[in-house]
Amino acid sequence: MPVVGLLDQRSPDELADRLRGFRQGLRDSGFVEGQNVAIEYRWAENKLDRLPDLAADLVRRQVAVIVATSGVSPAMAAKAATTTIPVVFIVGDDPVKLGLVVNFARPGGNLTGINFFSGELGAKRLELLREMVPGARRVAVLVSPANVKYSETTINEVGPSAHSMELQIQVLKANTVPEINAAFATFASGRPDALFVGHDPFFNGRRIQLVQLATRYAVPASYSSRDFAEAGGLMSYGANIADAWRQAGSYAGSILKGAKPGDLPVVQSNKFELVINNQTATMLSLTVPSSLLAIADEVIE
Repeated sequence: MPVVGLLDQRSPDELADRLRGFRQGLRDSGFVEGQNVAIEYRWAENKLDRLPDLAADLVRRQVAVIVATSGVSPAMAAKAATTTIPVVFIVGDDPVKLGLVVNFARPGGNLTGINFFSGELGAKRLELLREMVPGARRVAVLVSPANVKYSETTINEVGPSAHSMELQIQVLKANTVPEINAAFATFASGRPDALFVGHDPFFNGRRIQLVQLATRYAVPASYSSRDFAEAGGLMSYGANIADAWRQAGSYAGSILKGAKPGDLPVVQSNKFELVINNQTATMLSLTVPSSLLAIADEVIE
């Protein structure tokens, strides 16, 4: 029975939908976990320094393919661990700029994967947040400096857009649960008009905490994936990440059938979804503009 190694920087507690998507992708390729394929899971529990050892462990296990599912750090760890075992990544930044592949059409080497562009949608997401809160003048931007690529992309995307909209940006940094609490505690002395949560796998794993804190401090907040809006966040804009996991599962299945990763083009998400939680808007005394309602892919009532 072939073995697929799944490497993620988080814990599996809040990834049920994405894991279902991954297994569905494998099924679409003819592979069912426990029947004709085994999956070895390696979770870093948000300790990024564990990723190299976890990747090396999968290599020692001689898995048929490694699927790195939570962005840049796992993908880089897998790339460093092997030049022979196929690697399928899921990243929110340009994989060519990251040095994972040489180009999108023919990646070359032993890596290919899914690029869902969440990190590169910052400017558009800020525009949508400003449309939701037209009176906003000061916006807090939360990033996790442990993932340098994601935090840099967020700031580089948001900064110029904020300047053009005459918004004042306050950058907050958090790498741990207490640091998230501390970042929000600064709102007690000077609450921003809105909050922009940067795309980061760590934040996704802490989405309940982030949404609850935004509620406690009554701050309108924008997030990078629908998971947050479904958990009670005001609004999200980004790719459907569960579908990216499905595509990764499908690619893993193709590789198990003999496809070479270097010949499989990097899949680029071309559908992005705006999700608005109208209940949260009402709680924040916000009226969702008709212009946003008209383009929203889903409005949670």
